[in-house]
Amino acid sequence: MNGSYEIKSFKNKEEAEELLATSRKSIDEIDNQLLDLISQRTALAKDIASSKDYLKMPIFDEFREKAIHEKIRRLSEEKNLDVDIINRIVDMLTILNKNAQKEILRRNVDGKY
Repeated sequence: MNGSYEIKSFKNKEEAEELLATSRKSIDEIDNQLLDLISQRTALAKDIASSKDYLKMPIFDEFREKAIHEKIRRLSEEKNLDVDIINRIVDMLTILNKNAQKEILRRNVDGKY
């Protein structure tokens, strides 16, 4: 996103409808890709949990989370995105991953893995 929010001028209703349909289709495709990426990210929880368990590390890693948020802040600013909203999204992804790690470790203790 380049931060340009100019309103497009249309020649007719059909042109506006076509752009709307094309844009919505692109958003749907991006949403599918985002969900695939979130699934891939969450699937890594098993490897992360196993490694942290072996290394006797807690699930919460303050240094790592600070580094992630700093990176996200920088990238958000470069892409002209709202830093606070992007940070909230990353927080939700982090919670999703931590919950998956906790569940994996719980199952491991219970002998299910």
